[in-house]
Amino acid sequence: MAVFAEDVNLAGYTTLRLGGPARRFVEATTEAELVAAVRQADAAGEPLLVLGGGSNLVVADDGFPGTVVHVGTRGTEIIPSEGGGVLVRVQAGEEWDPFVARCVEDGLAGVECLAGIPGRVGATPIQNVGAYGQDVSETIVEVRVYDREAGTLVALDRDACRFTYRHSVFKGSDRYVVLDVTYALRQAEESQPIAYAELARELGVQPGDRVPLKEAREAVLELRRGKGMVLDPADPDTRSAGSFFTNPILDAAQLADLERRVADRLGPDAAFPRYPESGGRTKTSAAWLIDRAGFAKGEALGPMRISTKHTLALTNPDGGSTADLLALARHVRTGVREAFGVELVNEPVFVGVRL
Repeated sequence: MAVFAEDVNLAGYTTLRLGGPARRFVEATTEAELVAAVRQADAAGEPLLVLGGGSNLVVADDGFPGTVVHVGTRGTEIIPSEGGGVLVRVQAGEEWDPFVARCVEDGLAGVECLAGIPGRVGATPIQNVGAYGQDVSETIVEVRVYDREAGTLVALDRDACRFTYRHSVFKGSDRYVVLDVTYALRQAEESQPIAYAELARELGVQPGDRVPLKEAREAVLELRRGKGMVLDPADPDTRSAGSFFTNPILDAAQLADLERRVADRLGPDAAFPRYPESGGRTKTSAAWLIDRAGFAKGEALGPMRISTKHTLALTNPDGGSTADLLALARHVRTGVREAFGVELVNEPVFVGVRL
């Protein structure tokens, strides 16, 4: 049976340790409880927040004036497939990093470079979670959801999920509640081809090479630890929502403007990271822009600070508020815009607040 409570402080359910109370809080440990809690809130006309691991969430200091349903469903099902593939259906409430660790231990390739990412499985399709050259959209084949508009359970295939960079049909919409996710993995002792240059350097291989699954996972964890991106209660730099801004994707005119501004600010020989995207667009590095706009690791504004390990993470080391965090985020965003003409976009989901 689902557990109900009132005025539960949400700061204890987010990795930023920020957020005020939820008027009503429901802990759902089965799919039936999850769907019933959502239906009950909808029938009452209440605002609804579906909460997983809270690792990608910024909640208002005033909290949430409705029902928060905390997804605690558990379970993993292995479905044999043809051609050496394996389908793995995972309940939305399973923790993501332990799932990755189990896949590596069991010789299932496809998510090994996504090790160390906090949060739960249900969040991975929403954000199209990715890191070090892998995105979950490469392996997701189906997402089962509760469709709040239709009042029915629906299975969406990969195309219906409409995955793009850090985005999907689920992001920015509250229509669907993720129930479980099915991944198509490959039975293998070696990783998928290493696609990220920094990871290839860490492993001592060339991009496109394969390495043992455990080596890939350990190298990713080492890189993430060095950036404060692996949760550690003893490390204040991990009291964050991970990367606070997405990497900008620029059209041709925006790219030309950035080239001009970089040359004016840093000299004609200055180069910036650029990666080709579909439609003739180019992705660049938000961290590079923040660095070159003059923001330093560890720089503080009030009780909040930029991580001492990585300028893309904004941290809450000293018990600040969500308002304090947003002040720092706006400060960084304004500085980058004034220096390079690029508007940074937040990666975490905002609840009751905006930049």
